[in-house]
This record gives sequence, C-alpha cells and structure tokens, in this order.
Amino acid sequence: MIKNNTFTKLKLELDIVKPLTKVQKSFFKNYSSGKSQVLMGSAGTGKTFLSLFKAFEDLKKNPEEFRQIVIVRSAVATRDIGHLPGTLEEKQEIYELPYKSICTELFNDPQAYEKMVEAGVLRFMLTSYVRGITLDNSIVIADEFQNMTAHEADSIITRLGKFSKILFCGDIFQTDFTRQGEKTIGKFIAVVESMGEWFDVNTFQVEDIVRGELLKAYIRAKDFSYRDGY
Repeated sequence: MIKNNTFTKLKLELDIVKPLTKVQKSFFKNYSSGKSQVLMGSAGTGKTFLSLFKAFEDLKKNPEEFRQIVIVRSAVATRDIGHLPGTLEEKQEIYELPYKSICTELFNDPQAYEKMVEAGVLRFMLTSYVRGITLDNSIVIADEFQNMTAHEADSIITRLGKFSKILFCGDIFQTDFTRQGEKTIGKFIAVVESMGEWFDVNTFQVEDIVRGELLKAYIRAKDFSYRDGY
C-alpha cells in the first residue's frame, strides 16, 4: 500500500478511530465506496470528526489520487466578513478553531493543524472566497452546511475538479439563519439526495449522539417540545 510520506515528515501519526453507533458504522462502509457523502442529523453525533478522520486516512492511503483536504464553511452570521479588521487569515481564524481541536485529538499533537496547513495538505476556506478556483485531487468537507444558502453550496460543489469528492456535514434543523428567505439549503440537499450514483446519504439520529448524555437528553426534550418544527 502506498502511503503519503508527508505525515511521516511532519511526525504526525493518525490515531485509530472506530465507529461507535450503527449509523457511524454505516458511514464508514459508505465512505469506502468512493462516493461523495452527505452526513446530516443531530448535533454531537461526530459528523465532522468522522469526516476529517476518513479524509486524513484516505489522504495517507491514496496520495496518488488525493493531494489535499479542503474545509469550507460559511461565515454566518456575517456572510461578508470584508469589513472586519485584520488580514483574511485573522478574519477566518475563529471559524478554524473546531478543526484545530479535532486535528489535535486525531494526531495527539496540538500543532497538527498548523503543520498540515503549512505543508499544503490541509486548507481552510470561507464560502466568500471559493469563486474562480478549481479543486482537483481534493477531499472537500463542506461543514455546517445548514448555515449555507443553496447558492453557496452550489458554489462549492461546482469548484470540484478531477479526482475530487465532497462531504457535506450539518443539521438542517440547527440553522443560524434568521430570515426565512435564506433557508434554501433543503432544496440543494434534495438535489444531492437524488444523485444516488454519486452520493451516499447518512442520517444521524439522537441515538447516535456520542458527545454526552446531557446533550442526548436535551435533543430528545427539544424534539418533543417542538414536534411541529422549530
């Protein structure tokens, strides 16, 4: 098996992660099909964590096919962050914090995220800056997709070039949008769900929450209280 020597040079060793729930196991199996993936459902089910793990694993095993992992997310609630002070890197740093934490856990190294960004195998982008680029040989993770408009999601998927695939992660019932007109991501996901030849859809339930029992109890209580929708 050919392995990506970049991780060895960076002295990074990916931990072994095993699925803990039925849907997590299903996602691992689906990912091995080579198709792009949709991971949607309750918070705390490990959608982003597992997506990054499988992406890193893929990057190590298939360096001839994949050269980088690209994380993309929307800058909600400030869709256009151009007015904020600082450089682009400083503006987007707050959105990178969850991925720095995940990389620290996956590689047991607090500098793992920075090392991979510097080496060019990991890249972070906001949806405001994806236009005009082509992502070849890439594994793209579109995180928190519930906070994207359909136009933003469309902008991301149309950036995919040769030998690339994408993972959409999010919970359509946990959106930061306040204007009804912006809540259009459901239409985009419906299109993706119809593309069975290209996408697997993994739907995580309350039973798949692994973050903690309090969160699981809260989600159940919220679902009961808002049976007719949020």
